[in-house]
Amino acid sequence: MKTTAFTHLHEQLGAKMVPFAGYKMPVEYFGINDEHMTVRQGVGVFDVSHMGEFWVKGPNAFELVQRITSNDVSKLSPGKIQYSCFPNGKGGIVDDLLVYHFAKDLYLLVVNAANIEKDWNWVVQNNVNGADIENASEQYSQLAVQGPKAIEALQSLTNVDLSTVSYYTFVVGTFAGVDNVIISATGYTGSGGFELYMKNEDGEKIWNAVFEAGKPQGIRAIGLGARDTLRLEAGFCLYGNDIDDTTSPIEAGLGWITKFSSENQFIDRAHNEAIKNAAPVRRLKGFKMLEKAIPRHGYTIHDAAGNQIGEVTSGTMSPMLRYGIGMGYVAASHMADGTEIFIQIRNKMVAAQITKTPFFG
Repeated sequence: MKTTAFTHLHEQLGAKMVPFAGYKMPVEYFGINDEHMTVRQGVGVFDVSHMGEFWVKGPNAFELVQRITSNDVSKLSPGKIQYSCFPNGKGGIVDDLLVYHFAKDLYLLVVNAANIEKDWNWVVQNNVNGADIENASEQYSQLAVQGPKAIEALQSLTNVDLSTVSYYTFVVGTFAGVDNVIISATGYTGSGGFELYMKNEDGEKIWNAVFEAGKPQGIRAIGLGARDTLRLEAGFCLYGNDIDDTTSPIEAGLGWITKFSSENQFIDRAHNEAIKNAAPVRRLKGFKMLEKAIPRHGYTIHDAAGNQIGEVTSGTMSPMLRYGIGMGYVAASHMADGTEIFIQIRNKMVAAQITKTPFFG
């Protein structure tokens, strides 16, 4: 298994380590529920160095990124970020990703760890106009410092006024005495904070500085288990669960990152526009359990008569709300908020209700 610049630090802290996307990663430190609430109420640090980073450069950079991603890159200006996806040419999704706009001819694509090779092959395959592309995934470490106390914990480490770095924007600056750190107001927890990108050799210095500076705020290291419960409470999709090569971004509720402007002639545009115009026959929806039960990926969803109308893609017991929540694809006839549905858990049909996401706030 691969390691990150922080693996030995996780082990020193007593983290439970597991294989994840080919890496040895911390899934839990001191209990998923407690780690979850640390991020919701204070500040926590995730090692997300396993994520992939692709540079796209040169005069054909915009053309490539615009064509292979569903969002409208023409709306980006330097310092801005878009959430987007790679449509796969067959109606599904290669991956979801972040697009960072650095300069007129310079973009950074940040992709999921489990899909780095697949995504890189997709970018290479579609680079028909000769943009300058580089897979820099092995060069960068990344820390996600998340929670409402993130600014308070980090501000002493940089001259950048973190309060001015608004959601889905970034700056490149000096952080903890290290130059050229990407400070990005992104994250997948729904509780705010920053993602820090640095060269591997600077990782441990920045880790130590972050934990020292954040002591007054009770900063703690957080594992991937809590990252999953946090993203689900926030209603964020997980690739491989909620979206994949068979799901349309329109069906997945990602119409907001699938733009049909005249400037945006992306792969699968006609297919997705047709789904939007016809109204999808199924949609990814959030639901809450009405009885004490925990929904899990793969459980079937039924109507009151017992007919199967969908399938659970993600589910958990919400550490914040203390009841079961989940997401799943359901037939259009049952996707209105407030609709009662039933989740088959073993041999029992357990009542649930379609609800808006995020599940909190």
